[in-house]
Amino acid sequence: MGSFSLWHWLVVLLIVVLIFGTKKLRNIGGDVGGAVNEFKKAMKDGQAVEGDDNTGKTIEGEVTKKTNQ
Repeated sequence: MGSFSLWHWLVVLLIVVLIFGTKKLRNIGGDVGGAVNEFKKAMKDGQAVEGDDNTGKTIEGEVTKKTNQ
């Protein structure tokens, strides 16, 4: 009762293709790939913001006059 052999995985893959079809699997693959790319892009943007000098600092101030514009 170890891991599945290559033949087991091929049968599972065949069943999945028969159920979903190749076009739908291709669309799912494209959607997952796009999501991964967007996630990586967001992580890079997040790292750039973390390097900013103002990150995590509290700025104290006081409102002295309310203006109507």
